[in-house]
Amino acid sequence: MTNSKNDNQEKSENSRRGFCKNTALVGAGLLLPGLEISAMANVLNDKMLKLAVIGCGGRGTGAANQALKADENIELVAMADAFQDQLDKSLMNLQKEFEGTKKVNVKDAHKYVGFDAYKKAIDQADVIILATPPGFRPYHFEYAINAGKHVFMEKPCAVDAPGIRKVLEMGKIAKEKKLNVVVGLQRHYQNNYLAIADKIKQGDVGKIVSGQVYWNSAGVWVRPRKEGQTELEYQMRNWYYFNWLCGDHILEQHIHNIDVANWFIGEYPISAQGMGGRLVRTGKDHGEIFDHHFVEFTYPSGAVIASQCRHQPGTWSKVGENFQGTKGSIEMRDAGAASIIGLDGEKMFDYRNRNDPNPYQVEHDRLFSAIRNNEVISDTENGAKSTLTAIMGRMATYSGKIITWEDAMASQKQIMPSELTWDATPPTVPNADGFYPIPTPGVTNVLS
Repeated sequence: MTNSKNDNQEKSENSRRGFCKNTALVGAGLLLPGLEISAMANVLNDKMLKLAVIGCGGRGTGAANQALKADENIELVAMADAFQDQLDKSLMNLQKEFEGTKKVNVKDAHKYVGFDAYKKAIDQADVIILATPPGFRPYHFEYAINAGKHVFMEKPCAVDAPGIRKVLEMGKIAKEKKLNVVVGLQRHYQNNYLAIADKIKQGDVGKIVSGQVYWNSAGVWVRPRKEGQTELEYQMRNWYYFNWLCGDHILEQHIHNIDVANWFIGEYPISAQGMGGRLVRTGKDHGEIFDHHFVEFTYPSGAVIASQCRHQPGTWSKVGENFQGTKGSIEMRDAGAASIIGLDGEKMFDYRNRNDPNPYQVEHDRLFSAIRNNEVISDTENGAKSTLTAIMGRMATYSGKIITWEDAMASQKQIMPSELTWDATPPTVPNADGFYPIPTPGVTNVLS
């Protein structure tokens, strides 16, 4: 894989400090309440933009739906997936949603199946949705940018450091080519988060010194093994439980909350240490990932964020973020609400959902508005570095050691193969009893 030495070993404060405050807000368009996308001039109104979807699961289908609703002159012309049945189901749902329109125009010849299918679909379109399991993301992103396409890519951006370096390299090329890249960290396009970010920028909270970020839930789906499946097909169908495809739930889900910490603090962490394991989801059908993680991220400013996520049914659930600053505390609440409480306990600021637009829709609205208006949204760097932050957390819990930003960025451990065929052996395989090797703190090498 391509390796930029300067990127890998960059130690300048600018690689973490200030990027979120000075760049991510701009990348999200500063879509505060009252900003009307429809008021923006549309300079390419007559051009029909062709859309391709790579990865036709639930998120790919949802993203395609939102993209098609973001602009009048968009048509879906190509789809790609590893599995024919998944592609067919997605196409059927989209055809039903847009029945009576010309939005879905996928010919049989442009339905591509297999590991190389993404290349053929990307070649057919102007705008690409990347929504496969995240292990594939760096390779698909590389091909799309080299082909000169605008991209919406779901989070996370990779599952290992070599993948992160590739995404960062391609992000620079995308900016040079003036290609738009939106990453599916939709809180950057959500009004309550943008309102709080603006208050932080104005100094109302003071310096953030600590915080707690959560994705505690009962967990996600399990897809049992079916008779006749190869090991590779089983893992691909059950991708959430294998690190080469998913990266563990601290990465695939909890990245949202970790990213908010990076954004609000305005830095990326210098180190991570933590603990985790498997206590509840321990079966053969739970692959190799942990069911809980707890990580302390330390930032250049001295701020410490306590990060916790778990997949354990019957336990306390919370998805959200709290932060403590020198002037007040932030609480991000459900249903699009947020507040700042002063040191005296009085409420300094309160944001309540004002019939806010769906941020999943807004990120596509912003993407196509930027394309139409010859603007450039560049979410790649923040998306990749927040992905690396979550990978650092996984490295810390798997190893039981302190992991620095520099160590994580320079890691040569590649868990996602650069090429796959259906005859390939997956990177991890079960033992004779059907159980997969589980990371062991104090033993597992996470860096090389």
